[in-house]
Amino acid sequence: MKVLHVEAGRHLYGGALQVVFLMRGLAQRGVHVALACPQGSAIAAAVRELGLPVHEMPMRGDADIGLVGRLRQLMREMEPDVLHLHSRRGCDTWGALAGRLHGVPTVLSRRVDNPESKLWAALKYRLPDHVVTISQGIREVLLREGVPEVRITCVPSAVDTAQYRPGRGELRWFREEFKLSDESLVIGMAAQFIERKGHVTLLDALPAVFARHPEARVLLLGQGPLVESIQQRVAADPVLAGRVQLTGFRRDLDRVLPCLDVLAHPAYMEGLGVALLQAAACGVPIVGGRTGGIPEIVQPGLNGELIEPGDVAALAGALNDLLDSGERRVRMGAAGRLWVEKQFSIDAMVEGNLAVYLRQTKKR
Repeated sequence: MKVLHVEAGRHLYGGALQVVFLMRGLAQRGVHVALACPQGSAIAAAVRELGLPVHEMPMRGDADIGLVGRLRQLMREMEPDVLHLHSRRGCDTWGALAGRLHGVPTVLSRRVDNPESKLWAALKYRLPDHVVTISQGIREVLLREGVPEVRITCVPSAVDTAQYRPGRGELRWFREEFKLSDESLVIGMAAQFIERKGHVTLLDALPAVFARHPEARVLLLGQGPLVESIQQRVAADPVLAGRVQLTGFRRDLDRVLPCLDVLAHPAYMEGLGVALLQAAACGVPIVGGRTGGIPEIVQPGLNGELIEPGDVAALAGALNDLLDSGERRVRMGAAGRLWVEKQFSIDAMVEGNLAVYLRQTKKR
């Protein structure tokens, strides 16, 4: 079997990282895989390191109708048995059209839970042969929009539990790196700085957390369009200044996450949340928003707590309760590790996608 993967993201996190896991796993199973991606993207280097073929090409977003021709030319050269589209930014619609015109079974991964109009969904999801959702929450969104159940399969995203694992061995480095005292209890949030991730909800909750835990500190890990406004708010607020750090994008989350005491993710919308999987694999309890696929990772009372999106008081209360008890954090962290090992392994993700390919090729 030959599978051509298309990923339009330029950075190696979230969905793009899942593509790397999938391609590696498929290659180990004897599947011939290749990647089409934007020129100069981080995923290109990662896939080449695996010894797998990469085809870099212009990918200019939703208005880039020329992507249809470029992908069709690549498919004429490769003759794949399956075309797997992994992202939006025009990759979903123009890629699916290219697959339809070329006559190759086309699979589209859906990684976000934001709703679309039923009219647009009826047009968009008619092009691919099958849709893979990374959470049951996203599957429910598509069902509500009228996508037939037989054309949807849920295959959850995966976490590399060999790379992301519990361990406080880096604690000295961690405290020096972020200038933290030995007494600090650290809340982390690893997410793009965009509105739906809920950074503002966390900032609103922090005064109540610092009032009960003055030794607490917060690391906001990531990048995005709201960085400047969040930084300005932190600097202007005497309660937050000196206690909240914006660290930028980190390539060493496997060192950082195990050293956190709690991960906060008060998102308003979330397809699943790879950072949550990584934190749970590292044995870190999570307080997350009850939305999208987050409840599939965070089991209340087992490995964390859920709040209604935007509920500042509930977020502060849940964070305070976890900071109150080291024993509870350890117990929940251990349960979270077991949960992701059972539910979100790379092997399960690879086998799930491969089963979809086999079903689609048998139909042709």
